[in-house]
Amino acid sequence: MYSPKQTVQAGDAPARNAPATGEAEERTRDRVLHAVLEDGPVSAAEMGERLGFTPAAVRRHLDALSKQGLVEVKLVANQRSGAGRPSRRYVLSHRGQTRMGNDYLDIAADALTELGRAAGPAAVEAFAARRFAEMERRYRPLMDGLDELEERADALSEALTEDGFVGSTRKVGAGSPTATMASVQLCQGHCPIQELAREFPVFCEMETQTFSRLLGVDVRRLSTLASGGHVCTTHVPVGRNQTPQPAEKRTRIKMTKQERPR
Repeated sequence: MYSPKQTVQAGDAPARNAPATGEAEERTRDRVLHAVLEDGPVSAAEMGERLGFTPAAVRRHLDALSKQGLVEVKLVANQRSGAGRPSRRYVLSHRGQTRMGNDYLDIAADALTELGRAAGPAAVEAFAARRFAEMERRYRPLMDGLDELEERADALSEALTEDGFVGSTRKVGAGSPTATMASVQLCQGHCPIQELAREFPVFCEMETQTFSRLLGVDVRRLSTLASGGHVCTTHVPVGRNQTPQPAEKRTRIKMTKQERPR
């Protein structure tokens, strides 16, 4: 499948103004679909800038993908002021997530169902724990030498991308007067085991615990693809990782009885 991260070549230039046909049309549409996967919620203008197409050309492909049920529109309010009309942003639909890959998940779900019936829910939980223990073992060396929590979150995001979860990080509350409000949102645009996690939420729970141990701080899940969210979002409170400023030292002055005001 055509990679969305490839640099736009000179041969792609006609696609800015003239509709592509046949195989070229499909390649371009795949690039747009992957851009939604990696950057969603994302606007048509942002995708056009990334891919080297005009917003009108991108919208044409988005309309086609929307008719196929692969993407959907999400109205997002202005994050700074909250005023004005919400902007149109595109995200992958449930059908689009499924198209991006969930091989053998039906078989896995059936197997775990039978395991639960035969050995009880604890057996399924133990299976999920072993799976994420292996992830933690592979990711742990990536955290070595990273003192800043934001750096660890970025490293975790890159590792998740390598494993097909399409990870990204977004800073939140950086301009807040209260440093403790600063946080990073660790996002996953795709979940290879989404259908499995929908039926067995313990997979999401074990993943969240794994993130917490890798980052060395308590994290909180804000949304998951398995529960109907557009992305999996984990709240990482980086403000708590900052060293508090020392309190102002105050000197207590003792006054004699004669010096006290009357």
